[in-house]
Amino acid sequence: MMIRKLFRTAWKYKSQFLSMIIMVAIGVGIFLGFNIEWKSIEADTSSFFEETNYADYRLYDQTGFSEADIDAIRNMEGVDAATRYLSVNLDLRDENKSICLNVSESYNVSTMLVTEGMEYDEDSDGIWLSDQFAAANDLTVGDTLTFVISGREFSAEIVGLIKSGEMMICTSGENQLMPDYTTFGFAYVTPKTLTQVMGIAFYPQINLLSDMDKEEMEQAVADALGRTTLTLSKNEHVSYAGALSETEEGKTMGSILPVLFLVIAILTMVTTMHRITANEKTQIGTLKALGFRDRRILRHYTSYGFVIGLIGTILGIVLGYGIASLIISPDGMMSTYFDLPDWSLVMPGFCWPLLVLIVLLLTLISFLSVKKMLQGTAADALRPYAPKAMKKSILEYLPFGEKLSFGTKWNLRDVVRHKSRSAMTLIGVTGCMILLVGGFGMKDTMAEYLRLLDEKICNYTTQINLSDTASKDEALALAGQVNGDWLASYGVSYGGKAVILEIYSAKQGNIRFVDGDNSLMELTDEGVYLCQRLKDTAKIGDTITFSPYGSEEIYEVEVAGYYRSVITESIVMTDICADNMGIPYSISAIYTDKTMDDIDTSPIISGKQDKQTLMDSYESFMEIMNIMVLLLVIAAVVLGIVVLYNLGIMSYLERSRELATLKVLGFRDRHIGRLLISQNLWLTVVGVLIGLPGGFATLYGLLTALATEYELKLVIGMYTYMISIVLTFGTSLLVGRMVAGKNKKIDMVEALKGAE
Repeated sequence: MMIRKLFRTAWKYKSQFLSMIIMVAIGVGIFLGFNIEWKSIEADTSSFFEETNYADYRLYDQTGFSEADIDAIRNMEGVDAATRYLSVNLDLRDENKSICLNVSESYNVSTMLVTEGMEYDEDSDGIWLSDQFAAANDLTVGDTLTFVISGREFSAEIVGLIKSGEMMICTSGENQLMPDYTTFGFAYVTPKTLTQVMGIAFYPQINLLSDMDKEEMEQAVADALGRTTLTLSKNEHVSYAGALSETEEGKTMGSILPVLFLVIAILTMVTTMHRITANEKTQIGTLKALGFRDRRILRHYTSYGFVIGLIGTILGIVLGYGIASLIISPDGMMSTYFDLPDWSLVMPGFCWPLLVLIVLLLTLISFLSVKKMLQGTAADALRPYAPKAMKKSILEYLPFGEKLSFGTKWNLRDVVRHKSRSAMTLIGVTGCMILLVGGFGMKDTMAEYLRLLDEKICNYTTQINLSDTASKDEALALAGQVNGDWLASYGVSYGGKAVILEIYSAKQGNIRFVDGDNSLMELTDEGVYLCQRLKDTAKIGDTITFSPYGSEEIYEVEVAGYYRSVITESIVMTDICADNMGIPYSISAIYTDKTMDDIDTSPIISGKQDKQTLMDSYESFMEIMNIMVLLLVIAAVVLGIVVLYNLGIMSYLERSRELATLKVLGFRDRHIGRLLISQNLWLTVVGVLIGLPGGFATLYGLLTALATEYELKLVIGMYTYMISIVLTFGTSLLVGRMVAGKNKKIDMVEALKGAE
């Protein structure tokens, strides 16, 4: 009997039951989706790094490491394995494509995973090529590639297709955000091939495995080599840092957005179950009068919350895995960023007990809602639920209160009488607004970032990368030939941390700089400029010190200002300032307005990159951003519809006697409909006013937590505010009309009868 009653009650309140299930499913789904995403990235990348012996530390020296150096590193206590390493970008002959060529002298660190073809053989003359680059350029095992290096050409047969932990994020430089395998890939060759091509074994890098912390490693390396060397941990390498960043971003997102949905779902459950049990008061009294014990009735109504929680959680699990698979899969959003052999979905261990806790919490809410109704005798319970008497609102006591219309007074009193329902409506509208402003605002911020990069900072057509063997005079001569600006950069120790010192000659205007307000600025020759992330380390006019790695020199210089860095955490100065201070440097890149085809080949050119290729990689990132924004917009609209419709139906049921009375008094359906819609719109106005700054604050918090590797300036356009407001009001109006339409079907006799 009680089972049949459960289904009958569920059907009677089908809108409320369905809305609560949807809210629980959305809350659980978004919570699991974000958490499965970061956990899967962590697990899949960690497994890949372990499989390819990903290095814990990388040592850099532009002059190269000798055999004595690598022996000294290997003999260090705490070093498990070490290899000399080379990673250099080379152009392919007759094509606007480049390859990052990698050589590991000892094949026990920074190895590769062969997906097709021959396993690694140190006696081979062939090349192992990125399988992603091969697929994008219709290359297969057995084809031949011809490279240009230091003005010479060499050809090698593709003997295998591979993936590599070192190149898991395959970008041509720090300015390229997303991989583009149509123009840039990576490959491995043996030390034998390197020696045959270059004539010497030149290794400017040492990769090693060790559990030592960075401070210990830097000191141990300095003692072993007798000089300071730029030492970067895996946290500072693009592949590991990218995986770590995505993991941290997922954790942050998983602790903010899902909480919003879960809180609203739980609050909706509290409000709805209270109203359902209040409406079921007569039914509860009847059951008591028929002899059903309190604990039996309690179990019955408690089962409502359990069933809702169980069904919602199961649907949420399916939704969560679906959301995660859109991100983590061979065809998902992250596949354009990471090059992984395995895309397994992994749920964090804490999720299962939390899901059980959610079901128990929803069951407890249902239990507490009905327990209060069981107090007293059967006769007490049989009396129909009587809402609180209407009282004047505060506004009605003001001088203009008497001039308010009947509808306004009626709605004001109803809001005061049903505070919890009104508060939930307000929370739903505010949550919808926060999601819309946050989602569209993130898109605005990234669009402004790309515009800044394209129209202000990067005013060149081609970036020419120079080989490590290029002399300063040769580089200056080439810069003059192509009428280009140039950059020299290397690592320095500043304030106990590794940052990049960038020395620019930007007289041609091909590379430009912007301040914290994204306005163009000129660099003076009187000091250095700190990026925004280093702004708190020194004030303008202060004197700072830094020391280049590989040198015992300590330089002092005054801070002339701050600038907005594109990606790197860096210190910038002009070439004249560097020359005045006596800082030695080697030019690493030239920026010119000439196209790649107009630039003659030269022994000192290691590669060329078209600016459009860089911008295309950012556009790929924007496509991912657009999908995320679309998901947020859909979630926001669904949230608004479900919450407002659920509470609107409850409001309609609670006020059925009042609405019937109004009809008896001669109010037409359209007038009553306007009363119902106007109350929703009032609460929507308040929710929008709270949600606008709330969305701004939420986005600001997310940018602060998520974008530590980029210097993003929060930008929210006027269209974002307008679209968010229109969508929120449109949702509220749509739901209001849906609820108001039910007024035409009200049974006035049923609504008006009952004990007085």
